[in-house]
Amino acid sequence: MSNTAPRYEAAFWDQHYDQPNPLWSRQPNPALVEEVTALASGTALEAGCGEGADAIWLARSGWHVTGSDFSAQALARAADHTPTALAGHLTWQQADIRTWTPHDDGAPRYDLVTASFLHFPSPLRRAVFAALASRVAREGHLVIVGHHPSDLDTAMPRPPEPDIFYTADDLIDDLPETVWKAVTRTARPRTATTPAGRHVTIHDTVLTAQHTQ
Repeated sequence: MSNTAPRYEAAFWDQHYDQPNPLWSRQPNPALVEEVTALASGTALEAGCGEGADAIWLARSGWHVTGSDFSAQALARAADHTPTALAGHLTWQQADIRTWTPHDDGAPRYDLVTASFLHFPSPLRRAVFAALASRVAREGHLVIVGHHPSDLDTAMPRPPEPDIFYTADDLIDDLPETVWKAVTRTARPRTATTPAGRHVTIHDTVLTAQHTQ
């Protein structure tokens, strides 16, 4: 699949976010909260921040956060509901992470880099996550949360494209083992409701890895 499919383009998401109601719950991702709560706060980058719920939660928790997304409409909505008190802790940045490279020595490094539910064809996914991993400072953490491949066997609507889904083992296997230590590598179950109102158990892929060098 080409990475130029409509849902991988900013215009697609600008259109999705151009509506009066929130697209998402505006609550932080529970998996991110569980993984980050025990960490000492510092600098953080959230890639694909959307309407900003995770970035705002991180800022409220004492992190100095850069929330990045390629959709200007998403960032505008995030900025609109950012509490004034967080102004010094939170920056919104329009950027296309698909163009980032893991060899950009001039890029800033963060104590925490996180991305939730970013799903690309596997070659692009590996390049994007490698670029994000390269932005983690020494002894910092990379937290990735995504839809697990087993969700394809449930009634929950998912694109019928197995290649865009991944396990925590897939993710850690793409990181140099001499540099990274897996802290969490799991498929975390949770209950979700299908459009038809049926309750099903789905799983979130969760990887937390620490940069050791």
